[in-house]
Amino acid sequence: MSELTQIRNFSIIAHIDHGKSTLADRLIQFCGGVSERELKEQMLDTMDLERERGITIKAQTVRLKYQAEDGNIYQLNLMDTPGHVDFTYEVSRSLAACEGSLLIVDTSQGVEAQTLANAYLAVDADHEIIPVLNKIDLPASEPDRVRKQIEDVIGVDASEAIAVSAKTGQGIKGVLEALVKKLPAPKGDLDAPLKALLVDSWYDPYLGVVVLIRVHDGVVKRGMKVRFMGADALRQIDSVGTFTPKQSEVDALYPGEIGYITASIKHVSETMVGDTITEDRRQTEAMLSGFQPSVPVVFCGLFPVDAADFEDLRESLGKLRLNDASFHFEAETSAALGFGFRCGFLGLLHLEIVQERLMREFDLELITTAPSVVYKVYGTDGEMREIHNPADWPETTRIQMVEEPWIRASILVPDEYLGQVLTLCQDRRGEQLELTYAGQRAMAVYRLPLNEVVFDFYDRLKSVTRGYASFDYQLDGYRESNLVKVSILVNAESVDALSMIVHKSQADHRGRAICARLKDLVPRQLFKIPLQAAIGAKIIARETISALRKDVTAKCYGGDVSRKRKLLEKQKEGKKRMRQFGAVEIPQTAFIEALRISND
Repeated sequence: MSELTQIRNFSIIAHIDHGKSTLADRLIQFCGGVSERELKEQMLDTMDLERERGITIKAQTVRLKYQAEDGNIYQLNLMDTPGHVDFTYEVSRSLAACEGSLLIVDTSQGVEAQTLANAYLAVDADHEIIPVLNKIDLPASEPDRVRKQIEDVIGVDASEAIAVSAKTGQGIKGVLEALVKKLPAPKGDLDAPLKALLVDSWYDPYLGVVVLIRVHDGVVKRGMKVRFMGADALRQIDSVGTFTPKQSEVDALYPGEIGYITASIKHVSETMVGDTITEDRRQTEAMLSGFQPSVPVVFCGLFPVDAADFEDLRESLGKLRLNDASFHFEAETSAALGFGFRCGFLGLLHLEIVQERLMREFDLELITTAPSVVYKVYGTDGEMREIHNPADWPETTRIQMVEEPWIRASILVPDEYLGQVLTLCQDRRGEQLELTYAGQRAMAVYRLPLNEVVFDFYDRLKSVTRGYASFDYQLDGYRESNLVKVSILVNAESVDALSMIVHKSQADHRGRAICARLKDLVPRQLFKIPLQAAIGAKIIARETISALRKDVTAKCYGGDVSRKRKLLEKQKEGKKRMRQFGAVEIPQTAFIEALRISND
């Protein structure tokens, strides 16, 4: 057992790609967490997707031992966190288990939007923040400029910021000494009843659910009967351990320590993140404050290309849910696409990651419908419904008003691209809140409707700024808005999978775009096919696919013209009848392409 005064719990926070995982590798290497033979790049990024994309998706923890210059041996509990805006909930959970943070800033890039967002999360969690200036080995590195930027933009004293190169290992000892000297030791009472915070949980095929905990008071031992207070569940602990970064069992976890427990739990849903764990015989009086549960903000439908894969998809989603508590799904049916699932995500990257994991880990071919957000629809009957599927949208006459979610977005961009960024935000119904400068870079803060952001805002932002802009957002409540449902009709039949909810000012443009696209995608028939976009009963756009025409007069050579006319009239009657009863089959490929355009 380590003395409380010799424990330091800290997380590593930064913007995406500023070197968090690489710095974690160097700290593990310096403290001898793994042998040189076992050391590899991004030790804590365990998923293939994390390694390929070079991003952290799941927060990871590791316990290290470090002998400081004062001769004491310290226990360091490190948490490496994701940097992308979609995984902010992972960051806030990790911060709640720690007393301090290393704030890493790339000295060639400077302060970015997510640097700012994560620094504010750390301030809210009442953390001691140690600024670390990374990548000082690069020719474009400007540590003095970035030091001033940290003070101006974030408001954190950076006079003693540590300059390091996580790649070469330069300055790592300085980071470890700062952790030991500047960060506060955790508080806790060994003799008090057990009080531990449930930080994270994931599914292991051999052990069942593994629960990551931070002990505040008391002690956790093997064989102990514990109660999960929020879920009101009683469990007996099978094993207790820590990550070094390998999983290693220990006898007990004491106050201030971070580790894991297993207790033959079958489903992750039984372990609520933020719950308080206490001993059943001697329970603690007050629960810990915990976290806000993660709320999905983007929804879309996932359908198997082959209807026979539906059960496989259900099973695969269930398995993914075991390791990702923020992912939600429920079954839904579509006349066009058959049986599938309506899924909820924390953002577009989260959606992309889940989709890629389903294709890769479970070998499924999927169709994804256009992403939508949660709208609050107030009916004339005074009832409020939350709607995220256009198919559930009520008739216009039954709607009193509609509210949509808005976000507060921070965009950091070099001065020369500011004009394009402001134009893009205005086009997306944005409201400018503030515009400030930090050296050569402008920081624009806008309020934007989330509906406009989930389509392609991020891609457009990157293209107009040549990749130099950084973007971060948080939800900022609901506001009343003039939204309508645009239905797409093929041969007067509504196709629910293509309908979408848009602002009235953009309905005509979007309707025309999808009709024009469908005209190229739907195969021609022997009769004319009208393609229409409609709001309620009002048609706002139309395209017509011309009929394939059989030459019925081919066998007429010479003779009376009335004979030809008779054959053409007969063909016309037949086409009319076909159009009334003919069903237009839209091929699967046309759906995929049309849904792609509705995202473009």
